[in-house]
Amino acid sequence: MNRAALFEQIKKKSSYLCVGLDTDIQKIPKHLLDLEDPIFEFNKQIIDATAKYAVAYKPNIAFYEAHGIEGWKSLQKTIDYIPKDIFTIADAKRGDIGNTSKMYARAFFEQMDCDSITVAPYMGEDSVKPFLDFDNKWVILLALTSNAGGKDFQNLGLNKGGELYEEVLRKSQEWGDTDQLMYVVGATRAEALQNIRNIVPDHFLLVPGVGAQGGSLEEVSKYGMNNHCGLLVNSSRGIIYADNSADFAAVAGQKAEELQAQMAGFLDKYL
Repeated sequence: MNRAALFEQIKKKSSYLCVGLDTDIQKIPKHLLDLEDPIFEFNKQIIDATAKYAVAYKPNIAFYEAHGIEGWKSLQKTIDYIPKDIFTIADAKRGDIGNTSKMYARAFFEQMDCDSITVAPYMGEDSVKPFLDFDNKWVILLALTSNAGGKDFQNLGLNKGGELYEEVLRKSQEWGDTDQLMYVVGATRAEALQNIRNIVPDHFLLVPGVGAQGGSLEEVSKYGMNNHCGLLVNSSRGIIYADNSADFAAVAGQKAEELQAQMAGFLDKYL
């Protein structure tokens, strides 16, 4: 999916909601555990309930890898089930030397047919470039994350001025363009969004941390939105684990609808 098609979905649904499919077998409703593939069944019902409000889904690959080959099968079925006009993000956080990155890219772009993959940039250009060789596929680089340990390196000051995450934003723009690169910026770091927009004014930002992690959707929208929205705001636990009964999917749909309604208002206000 290219940037124009993604923006069309945002306008069509008045939404920039990404639903995170961090599907933990220990947290899904117990009545699903007797089914042949409880992880896929949970995802299927979540997708059915939220697809009208979401423009992206983001399976966290670790939650599938943990189950070995059966987990990979559940992941593939989930990717295949997501409607084709909805953007898919393999939240894999890969980052290795060129030949290895090339194999990761083939796995997620050719085999699984995901639209994008999250990548750690700290091994430099040759570890990222292989992912950029695929048409209409995206690399989502980790830039400024919201975890406590993110400050250990990302906010280190540089001799020439500025911080390390800022250099990642600047340097990586030499590797790919606004139709290839997005950046991860945690919602709880919303105070940095104005500065980030000065460095990458036209790129999409994937913003996790709204909802259960305490990030403010209004602040993210106010300071992060650009003239083509430029935001994919992720919510995982606040939607998929909002209810643990037989009505879990309906409640997830309600939570997604609530976020979409807020997003519609912010699109009218800030776009």
